[in-house]
Amino acid sequence: MSDAIRGLEPESFWRCFAEIARIPRPSGHEARIGAFILDRARKLGLEAVQDDCGNIVVRKPASPGKEKVAGICLQSHLDMVCEKNADKVHDFLNDPIELVRRDQVITANGTTLGADNGVGVAASLALMEEGSLRHGPLEFLFTVEEETGLTGAKNLSPALVRSRTLLNLDSEEEGALYIGCAGGKDTVGCWSFDAEAAPADAVALAVAVKGLRGGHSGLEIDKGLGNAIKLLNRALCGLSEMGARVVAMNGGNMRNAIPREAAAKLYLPAANLAQAEALVSELDLVFRKELGTIDPGVKLTISREDLGGAKVIGAAVQEKLLKAVSALPSGVQRMSHDITGLVETSTNVSVISTSEGGVTLVTSQRSSSASRLREVVESVESIFELGGAMVEVSEGYPGWQPNVDSAILKLAQDSYRALYGRDAEVKAIHAGLECGIIGERIPGMDMVSLGPNMEKVHSPEEKVYIDSVAKFWNFLLEILKTAQ
Repeated sequence: MSDAIRGLEPESFWRCFAEIARIPRPSGHEARIGAFILDRARKLGLEAVQDDCGNIVVRKPASPGKEKVAGICLQSHLDMVCEKNADKVHDFLNDPIELVRRDQVITANGTTLGADNGVGVAASLALMEEGSLRHGPLEFLFTVEEETGLTGAKNLSPALVRSRTLLNLDSEEEGALYIGCAGGKDTVGCWSFDAEAAPADAVALAVAVKGLRGGHSGLEIDKGLGNAIKLLNRALCGLSEMGARVVAMNGGNMRNAIPREAAAKLYLPAANLAQAEALVSELDLVFRKELGTIDPGVKLTISREDLGGAKVIGAAVQEKLLKAVSALPSGVQRMSHDITGLVETSTNVSVISTSEGGVTLVTSQRSSSASRLREVVESVESIFELGGAMVEVSEGYPGWQPNVDSAILKLAQDSYRALYGRDAEVKAIHAGLECGIIGERIPGMDMVSLGPNMEKVHSPEEKVYIDSVAKFWNFLLEILKTAQ
């Protein structure tokens, strides 16, 4: 047993959480965790079915006398976002997540924790084993590739799930019941260029933005966190006026994460080196002042680099690229008029990468309003086109429209009140939950989303609060034993 979870309650949950932390599960590589779940179901004597996409449903019969209770499906996704600090040596395809306990939180050693959505998977595994709870028919739905495009949910066969009530276990606030979420699309710009020879009498340099906290581009888009790609581009715009020629720009790792780090390789006329170093030093101070306490670790650096005579991006394309990135919005675009404190519409500059002859920039848009989503996508698309890029817009995913008359919502509210003597908050979330797609795939599905307190998901600072897990677990048990 991991020392980090030793002695924690509920024991079954934390044991399952530690077990799956040892199994690598990046998006698109869920085979090992899927095999683990199928094996666990077999050992427990439970029916398990896996579809061609990799989604798994495990069915647990009702307790004696509860056979006529309507079935409930508990849903979670198997994959996790794989982010690490630059100085952390970790192979997400082979290495286990190293759990760390710090006071009242569980986190990881220099990587994402995978509590998103390892919490849901662990809760389902523990409930599969649970022998003392009297409950109706249960299904446990484990989907794949949620983080990279909701692929499992999009390809879910309606016949795979028999229940018409669903508990999504992918929320991050104890005491909150989510009944709606944003829809989203990705808009990608691609620049092709003919490489040019490095300029003569130039020094090779690296410019980098590091030390940002990063975070989920839906849940934390309203926090004012620094975006490494946007900050790097501000420096490059100034350096280009000094004759800088860019070899490559790279930053961000995930479409649904605010980028923590970004770097560029470039050549600069040797005569302008001192001026460039002064500019970077000045911007470093500006960034720290602008980001204040929200991202105090931000650091902009410039250093010598051996580029081995690498060629540069064509001058015309470089100018258009830098101006386009400068023009792109990133952050909250509109707040909801209906739900206080809810972000309605946002966009995030997510990932930039340079390959031989091309630069690709991925952005992500979200909105709880279909028309506002179209508007912000068209805005980003227009900037890309004006900047000379080829544009691709993803199919996206639908939002989840709230149903305040939901039967499972009422059951959850009553259960929470009975347990804790206060009302759970009913909310919508500015992130893409699989509920929107599942509701579209299986019409009539009655859904609510819940979870314990988590912070900084999609970043190496990801953490889950220990005391909230016990409350979340007891809440689940109360819902399942109370269901009629």
